[in-house]
Amino acid sequence: MTDELLDLAIATAGGHELWNTVRGLKVDISIGGPIWASKGWPTGRTFDQVITLDVGREHIVFSPFTRPDRRMVFDAAADRVTVQTLDGEPVETLDPARAAFKGMLRGSAWDAPHLGYFLGYACWNYFTTPFLFAHPGVRTREIEPWHEAGQTWRRLEVRFPAEIATHNPDQVFYFDTLGMQRRMDYVVEINGSTLVGHYTSRHRSFDGLLVATRRRVFRRNPDDSVNLNLPSITLDIHNVELVRSGTEETQP
Repeated sequence: MTDELLDLAIATAGGHELWNTVRGLKVDISIGGPIWASKGWPTGRTFDQVITLDVGREHIVFSPFTRPDRRMVFDAAADRVTVQTLDGEPVETLDPARAAFKGMLRGSAWDAPHLGYFLGYACWNYFTTPFLFAHPGVRTREIEPWHEAGQTWRRLEVRFPAEIATHNPDQVFYFDTLGMQRRMDYVVEINGSTLVGHYTSRHRSFDGLLVATRRRVFRRNPDDSVNLNLPSITLDIHNVELVRSGTEETQP
């Protein structure tokens, strides 16, 4: 199997040449949906924040995080989440982070560090895709196409190595004829191994980088069909700033 679909997806997103000039991203985002009430956060709560991520390592900062005077730092290599004051003083730490979800069920509440771990690894993965698929240790192969809503989407099966914190090792990404990502399927291991169908739309170019500005997350059925009546998580991206190589540090 060739890498033609992966090459198309990367070219459509902006290409290797552009991505190689980028050191980080700053994303203005609103995160909502009914799931947060089930995880112990106020009903109708929307998390409006700026996230700053390093594209070369799985490291991301959310600010503000859960309250106006806090921020959150997630670092996958250290397997650590730290909730800090805006001046960088640690308030709460989850270390090791992934193991802290052991024994939790789908209805278990999450405190701020647990929430930070989930949002941290998830958003880093979302905003580095599809370039992430070219990282060492990531394996891809094109599988049979998928027909949905009168469209045919090509599908890329992706296997992530253990050193990349993500929902689960094996995921499937759907692309339209132009190479734009339209959907992704995964299993949220840290939330009761929930089956998910995650849709991406309203793509916009930010300084040459094509980004889906609307993301909607739904429960997926075992046959890969999805009930699209009510999303459990919503992500709306308002702006993306590319942090170029050679600029000053933007995150701790």
